[in-house]
Amino acid sequence: MSYCRAIENMSGDKKALHKAYHDKLYGFPIHDDDELFCRLILEINQAGLSWETILKKEVTFRNAYHNFNIRKVAAFTEADRERLLADPGIIRNKLKVNAAIENARAIVVLQKEFGSFEKWLELHHPRSKEDWVKLFKKTFRFTGGEIVNEFLMSAGYLPGAHSPECPVYKNVLKAQPLWNRDDH
Repeated sequence: MSYCRAIENMSGDKKALHKAYHDKLYGFPIHDDDELFCRLILEINQAGLSWETILKKEVTFRNAYHNFNIRKVAAFTEADRERLLADPGIIRNKLKVNAAIENARAIVVLQKEFGSFEKWLELHHPRSKEDWVKLFKKTFRFTGGEIVNEFLMSAGYLPGAHSPECPVYKNVLKAQPLWNRDDH
């Protein structure tokens, strides 16, 4: 068996960084709303950049966004926005910072209506990528097709995170709820 091609073509520290994410997180279901929010914000911030950049900055993102606590981020003020835009440890893009705050507020609304962000996602599952993109664009900010696709693949809602030959693929299938498995 061989790992996904992208991982196999890397070497050294770069491979170690990506492999840790690939082997333990990518494609596995996420049941914590704050972690789902984290993944969405990291995917938004990756737009136009490498995933390696985001992985290297994850700890500073967590610090800047209070470990992606949805309620805390939703309550951010203009002072918090300015603090984020001045933080060299994250991506200082006004549209991305604004999207994080506004998307946290949107998730708070979804949590009130559906019980959790995860339940909202489950309610809409399964959908085609195109339908997911329409839903996300209607609900969230800065969520184009590639961002939505990567977020949903990374959280196990869309297939494609791993090639079937990758040894992690079977672990992802085992971890996914029955409603999300390709083989049921």
